[in-house]
Amino acid sequence: MINIPKGTKDVLPYDSYKWQFIEKTAREVAKNFGAKEIRTPTFEHTEVFLRGVGQTTDIVNKEMYTFTDKGGRSITLKPEGTAGVARSFVENGMHSGVLPAKLFYLTQCFRYERPQAGRLREFHQFGVEFLGATNPNIDAETILLAKTFLDKVGIKNVTLYLNSIGCKECRAKYKKVLSEYLRSNIDSMCELCKDRLEKNPLRILDCKNENCKKINEKAPVILDYLCDDCKEHFESVQNLLTLAGVEYKINPYIVRGLDYYNKTVFEFVSNNIGAQGTVCGGGRYDGLIAELGGSDVAGIGFAVGIERILMLLENLNVEIPNDSQIEYYVAPMGEKESEKAFEIVSMLRQKGISADLDHMNRGIKAQFKYADKIGAKKVIVIGSDELEKGIFKVKEMSTGSEEFLSIDELVK
Repeated sequence: MINIPKGTKDVLPYDSYKWQFIEKTAREVAKNFGAKEIRTPTFEHTEVFLRGVGQTTDIVNKEMYTFTDKGGRSITLKPEGTAGVARSFVENGMHSGVLPAKLFYLTQCFRYERPQAGRLREFHQFGVEFLGATNPNIDAETILLAKTFLDKVGIKNVTLYLNSIGCKECRAKYKKVLSEYLRSNIDSMCELCKDRLEKNPLRILDCKNENCKKINEKAPVILDYLCDDCKEHFESVQNLLTLAGVEYKINPYIVRGLDYYNKTVFEFVSNNIGAQGTVCGGGRYDGLIAELGGSDVAGIGFAVGIERILMLLENLNVEIPNDSQIEYYVAPMGEKESEKAFEIVSMLRQKGISADLDHMNRGIKAQFKYADKIGAKKVIVIGSDELEKGIFKVKEMSTGSEEFLSIDELVK
């Protein structure tokens, strides 16, 4: 037997309705905020992620599925959604269209990492990217969209953490101060952070190593080094969220794991999914479009891991509505009755009503058991009497109540 690759997972038929609910909710919420769907390829030229995600990130250094195709080109399966959307925005000249461009996606992503709860090598994301606006109200709106989505799917016990990592100018001043502090503690750092100290010291603030966490507790705070413009921007975002009734906490150590972020960054964190508690993360990335060869267009977005959402809903015992049930199951009691069952099922389907019938020559009792297993709401029984009179018994499976209807009454 050939097994599924490590870090991947089948979505079986009896679970697919859960995914459909998440995806449907994502589309509805995005539409209510004026966002339109964008679909980008599963793989891109590797350069898209080297320039977009950043060469100092764990994703680029350790986790990308990169290969050389038959034409000698370096190709990478997308490890996240934003860089591909930014590439498409530039390539298709969307900067000359209506701005801000409000985009969302539901996509597969791939990262080679150790599989664990809520973290797979092939995973799925719902993401939103708003491109073209520098106003802080687009930051607040992006965060509000994420919160609305979480609320709609039934997740209400998450904490919103907010931070600003400033612009290039104030971040450069902070990096200098931070590096000096970290160098004085370099002997206590993990090996990975010793390497990060030379390449991107901000990434050390995101380290999960216990020794590094203790060092970070006394590290300088970037909010103390924001320039006037970044400080004003961050205060406006906070004020708008308060006006919208969104509760949040300031966490000056949020930096996010990708190099393209600046100014506003945020995370929604849950205590119900173990160590990897971040359910949703995002922020502003004003330099990404220019980095990929486009004009100087601002951007902000977020991504939600669908597997994590489903795991969290299960941990919270949230019941996901199942609208994939069959409305009518037609149970014939003989060969002639089977022909009539096929006719009735066809008529119901043409009216947009979900219906099914026996294909396995089961007896009537076995058919009722099967109808119950597939979650049929009603069963139409066709015996010789029903066939002769044209009146059929319809049984409500949840209550056991019965009624007798003609075909015309049934279809109506």
